[in-house]
Amino acid sequence: MDFNEGYPKNVGILAIDIYFPNTYVDQKELEVYNGVSEGKYTIGLGQHQMAVCTDREDIHSICLTVTKQLMDKHSISGRDVGLLMVGTETLIDKSKSVKTVLMQLFAESGNTDIEGIHSTNACYGGTDALFRAWDWVESSSWDGRYAIVVAADIAIYARGPARPTGGCGAVAMLVGPDAAIVFDRKVRSTHMTHVYDFYKPDMSSEYPTVDGHLSIRCYKGALDKCYQLYMNKTNKHGNNISLDSFDGVLFHAPYCKLVQKSMARLYLLNYLQMAKINMKSFKCEKELDIYKNAKLEDTYDN
Repeated sequence: MDFNEGYPKNVGILAIDIYFPNTYVDQKELEVYNGVSEGKYTIGLGQHQMAVCTDREDIHSICLTVTKQLMDKHSISGRDVGLLMVGTETLIDKSKSVKTVLMQLFAESGNTDIEGIHSTNACYGGTDALFRAWDWVESSSWDGRYAIVVAADIAIYARGPARPTGGCGAVAMLVGPDAAIVFDRKVRSTHMTHVYDFYKPDMSSEYPTVDGHLSIRCYKGALDKCYQLYMNKTNKHGNNISLDSFDGVLFHAPYCKLVQKSMARLYLLNYLQMAKINMKSFKCEKELDIYKNAKLEDTYDN
């Protein structure tokens, strides 16, 4: 990569690797253990297996594993990485970042010149880490090397209705120019507000404080705002988009059924957008007519 030739083209994700622990909780067995009705987790939440760590793994080990897998599979030398971003809300230390632990993987190459930090913001940390890597590669600070993004969490809830929505996993992404998955420029959209739906005020406990009903409303509201803003920004550039424009859609997944409902919600948002500009939508147009004049916030509980 020659960084003297100007800004890089087609910046995006060059490669991805994932890691999940081998151990898991069967959700059918969890239904029995918790004494809830059959299908409450497997059908109601769409959950079947929930990954869990043994006492031999923690956030450091799973991040080390997935990063090493990515570098080994794609023959990435430690010298070729210039930025390393980690997104996680799973903390072992309140000061020392997970990123510094991952620097062990670069010791043999002698490379300590690696920018990046540990981003913590509930489930948004990984997304923010990816955005920071993208920004770095497209910036005047880019020196021709790769960026690596690691997003990982170990989610454990106190006994109660939220417990079956926990889990554990890690993903590592290689970011650079001439990518297989190219980022769209100028149309990134964000929605952020101050809400106490999910937070961890007790530093002595790994369990979060959760308002499940409010959290779901926040999720759907953020989805609405981001997709509407994305459509508006795209339309300003002369591109009228619909769901037919996408090969696939990737969601944050608190639990599987919420993702299914959110995909349906995109159809609703698309329909309302098309109705504004008097364009035909798609197959389910008639089924959505009942929502034509509804306020979006009145549909959050559907």
